[in-house]
Amino acid sequence: MEKAENVDSYIAKFDQEIQVILQHVREAIKEAAPHATEIISYGMPAYRVNINIMYFAAAKTHLGLYPAGSAAINHFKEELAGYKTSKGAIQFHMIGPCPLN
Repeated sequence: MEKAENVDSYIAKFDQEIQVILQHVREAIKEAAPHATEIISYGMPAYRVNINIMYFAAAKTHLGLYPAGSAAINHFKEELAGYKTSKGAIQFHMIGPCPLN
């Protein structure tokens, strides 16, 4: 897959069904961090307020959400109990409703 120049082109690379999910995630991040600058970093959408604070990416079977640092994942540990997490990532399966409402 060719490298995206901006978030619009990143999202456009995917099937319509996935684009809807990615756009929803994009809007949720922009709502939570309205002053963040939207960029592409490490080949994925990223949001920056002095430093990169959040990334997201679509994979074959899941959406990866990558907050900067593990504090957010630790803070929401109970809410994330049903999802695969690591120190720096949360995976949401692409099948079923997006839980980021």
